[in-house]
Amino acid sequence: MEASISQSINGKLDQIIESLDGDIREVRRYLHANPEASEHEFKTTAYLAQWLRERGMSPKIVSSKRGLTVDSKEQGGDLRIALRADIDALRLQDEKTVIYRSTEANLMHACGHDAHTAMLLGAILALHKCKDFFKQPITWRAIFQPAEESATGANEMIDFGVMEGVDAIIALHVDPSLKVGSIGVREGALTAICEEFDIHVSGQGGHGARPHQTIDPIGAAAQFVNTVYSTIPRMLDAQEPAVVSFGVFQAGINPNVIPENVQLRGTIRTVDHITSRFIKDKMMDIADGITKATGTKFKMHIPYMIESVTNNREVMRRCRKAAISIVGKENVRWISHPSMGGEDFSNYLADAPGCMLRLGVGLHGQPPRYLHSPQFDIDESALAIGTKVLTHATLNLAIS
Repeated sequence: MEASISQSINGKLDQIIESLDGDIREVRRYLHANPEASEHEFKTTAYLAQWLRERGMSPKIVSSKRGLTVDSKEQGGDLRIALRADIDALRLQDEKTVIYRSTEANLMHACGHDAHTAMLLGAILALHKCKDFFKQPITWRAIFQPAEESATGANEMIDFGVMEGVDAIIALHVDPSLKVGSIGVREGALTAICEEFDIHVSGQGGHGARPHQTIDPIGAAAQFVNTVYSTIPRMLDAQEPAVVSFGVFQAGINPNVIPENVQLRGTIRTVDHITSRFIKDKMMDIADGITKATGTKFKMHIPYMIESVTNNREVMRRCRKAAISIVGKENVRWISHPSMGGEDFSNYLADAPGCMLRLGVGLHGQPPRYLHSPQFDIDESALAIGTKVLTHATLNLAIS
């Protein structure tokens, strides 16, 4: 059955996708120029819903008006395959000089979610246009998820019921370290377990000229950050993937006032829960030691934890076959180690087996423009490649 699908349908799908290439790029550029932050994706959702309706599909918008889903017209296939894209942007200033540069100050698509969304739109439109050519119903569901960057969107979509009746789920993520025309695949853990921490350091404020009359939380917090960075890596097996990073250090507003409080925020990234627990325990040991030395107080809170994306072997096998059919075996590369990034795509995998592939988008002749960089961009010729992979993988998975 898979061979007959490849001969009779995949070529037709590829032709449709190639004819849609301009439309897919237009969507990507519109989204790039009009980004919305996590939990604020109202206009993006409305735009996508209108785009789908104009092409004969019937999207369902979640109750928050952020995020949507759409099902294939045909039902009753062997399996229902879900395809997921994320739609939110980052709070980051776009520093590129391109015609599709972000029009919103301090907001940009620096993680490729605009590309993910455009490719998924192209994939389901191609499947929709080809529905009369299938020998049996191909049942799919597209999920356009908000708030991936804040790690709340996947659960919101799951609560909306998007995983009901789903037999497998797939997604692509752009990778600027891979050149366009290549695809990265991996079985098992693809991403890290990611935990955000929020640490409140309290002391006693006072005049900057009289630190002896204060309990300085800035000095204690700085000592804490330096100690975590210098000691925890030395406590872990060098072969054990783990990283602690601080991204927020907020304290005071006056140069001549020692403040009462400091806020530290960051992430702990590991590939197993034992290592994560060890790191958190050691961070609190360090905090206890600084408390005894300085008189400050530390309180640590974990607002959220994202599980590792763990790619299912059989789903990956069929997706890898799809990738090979598009770019050739020599351009499908095994990823040797998990990324230390976090991805709430993992939440869907509690309800159905699935996998995520890495799509090469690196610009030829230029150094990589890495994810979460103000210069981030992609080679847009990758959009058609990714769209084809999604459609081929859907067919490979939909026939049991």
